[in-house]
Amino acid sequence: MFFFFLSSGLFLGWSLGANDAANIFGSAVGSRMVKFSVAVVVASIFVVLGAVLQGSGASITLGKLGSVDAIGGAFTVALCAGITVFWMTRLKLPVSTSQAIIGAIIGWNFYSGNTTDMTVLGKIVSTWVAGPILGAIFAILMYKLLKFFLAKSKIHLIKLDAYLKYALLIIGGFGAFSLGANNVANVVGVFIPSVPDIQLDFGFFIFDGVQLLFLIGGISIAMGIVTYSKKVMMTVGNDLMKLSAEAALVIVLAHAMVLFIFSSSSLSNAIQSIGLPAIPLVPVSSSQAIVGAIMGIGLLKGGRGIKFNVLGRISLGWITTPIIAGVVSFMSLFFMDNVFKLQVYNTTKTALKSIKSDFNNLPKPVDIPVNVNLFQPFLYTVIILLIIVIIVLALKLTSKKLKSKDEESSDISRKYKAQEAFLKTELAKANTENAELEKEIDFKRKEQMSIALNIIQKNRFLEKLRAKIDKIIDKSDSDQVELSKLKKLIVENLSIDKDRQRFNIYINELNRDFYFRLLNRYPNLTENEQRLCSLVRLNLSSKDMASILNISTKSVEVNRHRLRKKMHLKREDNLTELISKL
Repeated sequence: MFFFFLSSGLFLGWSLGANDAANIFGSAVGSRMVKFSVAVVVASIFVVLGAVLQGSGASITLGKLGSVDAIGGAFTVALCAGITVFWMTRLKLPVSTSQAIIGAIIGWNFYSGNTTDMTVLGKIVSTWVAGPILGAIFAILMYKLLKFFLAKSKIHLIKLDAYLKYALLIIGGFGAFSLGANNVANVVGVFIPSVPDIQLDFGFFIFDGVQLLFLIGGISIAMGIVTYSKKVMMTVGNDLMKLSAEAALVIVLAHAMVLFIFSSSSLSNAIQSIGLPAIPLVPVSSSQAIVGAIMGIGLLKGGRGIKFNVLGRISLGWITTPIIAGVVSFMSLFFMDNVFKLQVYNTTKTALKSIKSDFNNLPKPVDIPVNVNLFQPFLYTVIILLIIVIIVLALKLTSKKLKSKDEESSDISRKYKAQEAFLKTELAKANTENAELEKEIDFKRKEQMSIALNIIQKNRFLEKLRAKIDKIIDKSDSDQVELSKLKKLIVENLSIDKDRQRFNIYINELNRDFYFRLLNRYPNLTENEQRLCSLVRLNLSSKDMASILNISTKSVEVNRHRLRKKMHLKREDNLTELISKL
């Protein structure tokens, strides 16, 4: 029955994890120095350790404010605080679970007729003011110290980035420990007067009822971190002010120090032993500490980066949270008492008004503690879990290897197909380009032959015309001057012909590769001899070559003879066939 009523406390712990616990790594995740998944694992582990090892300090002060002496009342108070924090979380406001539970306890005091200890309330409220101020002071001092250290050490930026990541994880673990130690009282503190007096013996260690209560409370906080903390984490880490990695590190440490100071009984006793006033062990607001630290960094930088509209929304949440929680608690207690007939406070007034510092003096349902030996079941459970883990890991490893091989083979096949498709595309493209190039070359060759034939026909006609003019000049002395001019014009046309120039251009364009191969084999050939080879390649006669080159046929024959000598050809070697093969 106790664990059923404890469910509201677990809901409050879940809400705390979703809201206040997000402040531990909010600035680190917001500055993208730590992944959210890593932050969740570290925070969950250390918040449970803090709750179990050091959760009793703040619970004493909370119990003095109002000892909820009935399990029904504890259930209702925790439920109302949890609902208040949950709705504030839905609005993405990092409110204080401490304020919610204190408001709900005061609502219970009003309903049950118990007197609220104003001295204790004053201490608690003073921490709501001191928390953000101390956070800001710590943040400013440590930020200056860190900047001074970095300037002196001159660490390389890449190494500095790695160091900051590890530092954020370590300090985040310390912050989670401090949060669990300080704020677990908010989650399960109201249930301490009703906790069963049992002891769980695990062989290596023994948990009494209160420690088990803190363990369950710590686990519920961790579940809130895992499942629902990301929204508020980004509000604190990014929306209030953009943070550098160094600022994030300082803010997490300042926040953790504030929580640790107000939850460490050892530190409080040490302060008191040297004659100074003891530090009040109070569940302070984690949200106020983190926001105060961020504000301190913002003020140190001139206040330009602070988003005051977001700060206003957060401050409004702090003011309204205890009021809303108190009103909701009072109304819910009335409803539970009168509708469900649930006992929400002890009417006989026999319960203690406050919780003493020694939890062994708390009122217990039974006089003799029930000792439950869990050593053997715990040992067997651990062995079975280890066997299951080993089997699961072996199966996963085998499956991973097979999957890796399949992925590797499919990846190779995919790459091969992609490469094959690419090569086919390139080949098709090259074939298309080659076909177009062949068409262009073929067209130019035809045009070249057409020009060559035109040159040959024109030159033959001009030669015949010149020969006839020579006969006329020889036979008659009349009009020799005019005929000589006509002959001179014909000769000029034979040497300066546009078709011949075009032909020479085509010869050079179409025979670049041919000239390259020719010179590789016969490097001593002159430019005229190369041109002669290109005409031989067209399978033209010596007379046609003479017409194109505007030289005599005999000159062509002489040039062919010299070309054969340079190419070291024998009498039986065919010059045209040899050049065609090139």
